[in-house]
Amino acid sequence: GGVDGAIHREGGPQILAECKLIRQTVWPGGLPAGEAVATTGGRLKAKKVIHTVGPVWHGGDRGEDGLLASCYRSCFALAEQHGLKTIAFPAISTGAYGFPLERATEIAVREAQAFLERNQTVAQVVFVCFDKTAYDLYVATVSKIAAA
Repeated sequence: GGVDGAIHREGGPQILAECKLIRQTVWPGGLPAGEAVATTGGRLKAKKVIHTVGPVWHGGDRGEDGLLASCYRSCFALAEQHGLKTIAFPAISTGAYGFPLERATEIAVREAQAFLERNQTVAQVVFVCFDKTAYDLYVATVSKIAAA
């Protein structure tokens, strides 16, 4: 379901086959929250798809913020490793996993800014928003963090 399901539906069976191979060889217990792996884009226009597992929200006292930040850092590391120029993110963990959107947005924007300040490979970070509420929140957060 969600973003993951859409990527697999549009990208085709090649992405799933690579994910299964990674699970068999690299992460036999499944990819833990905060980590990321890359596959080809299959039928997508994207050169690579970076998969990450965000944390489930349990009220904020189980390290959820740190795990979410680790998702972004892991994805950025893979983008750099693969020489990607653009990377796009949904609002990780804010759907079925229940992470509060405002809190997740601040983490996403903060991690993107920190990465872009020290990296010359990635030229563009795109935050893909589900609706206008999320879009408005991302715009306000980018403005607030950029002004700080």
